[in-house]
Amino acid sequence: MSDTAKRMAALAAAELVQNGMCLGIGTGSTAEHFISILGERVQSGLSITGIATSDRSAAMCRRLGIGLTSLDETPVLDLAIDGTDEFDGGLNLIKGGGGALLREKIVAAAAKRFIVIADGSKQVDVLGAFPLPIEIIPMARIPISRRLADLGASVALRLDAAGTPFQTDEGHWILDSAFGPKISAPEAFAKDLSAWPGVVEHGLFCGMTERVLVATADKVTTIRS
Repeated sequence: MSDTAKRMAALAAAELVQNGMCLGIGTGSTAEHFISILGERVQSGLSITGIATSDRSAAMCRRLGIGLTSLDETPVLDLAIDGTDEFDGGLNLIKGGGGALLREKIVAAAAKRFIVIADGSKQVDVLGAFPLPIEIIPMARIPISRRLADLGASVALRLDAAGTPFQTDEGHWILDSAFGPKISAPEAFAKDLSAWPGVVEHGLFCGMTERVLVATADKVTTIRS
């Protein structure tokens, strides 16, 4: 997805933001365009508060003068905007490529409306071509990896640039689990994964998305649930 298309999707999402809202603010390259546009609007007088889904997004918000709050202070959000790694026809998502899936899901669940910005390449018939991120407690790495492998996944512990285990903002590890496009019943699989000991969260977002704003080089199309 080109920067032009990313910005178009972000602009379309920003049009949904109204004065006085409390927003869930996502993580990733497309979300950063959204944050940049929000910053421009705040400088022009828009009054909003936000809850960022990662330390990186929070730091960008602060640099641009976007006021931040917490779920302790504002447990119900008006709107959450975030990107995705894949979405299917039912608007089920795979998220977590940026490593922020736990906070992203908490924020999305706290919002009255959750809207996703994406490009057409992220739309798939069946989820799973993008490796499913599963956030885990470190000591559970091998047992969970074995269970995933038994289900046919190719499992890799996510590493950082130094070659050591990537740590989420909450201090957990991530297993990237490549199933291929085979997750045909994502809601049932999501419930199953959530019950595994040692799984903190997973990147399947099912039944949460109101709409996806899909950008191409010259237009944005809305896909509703």
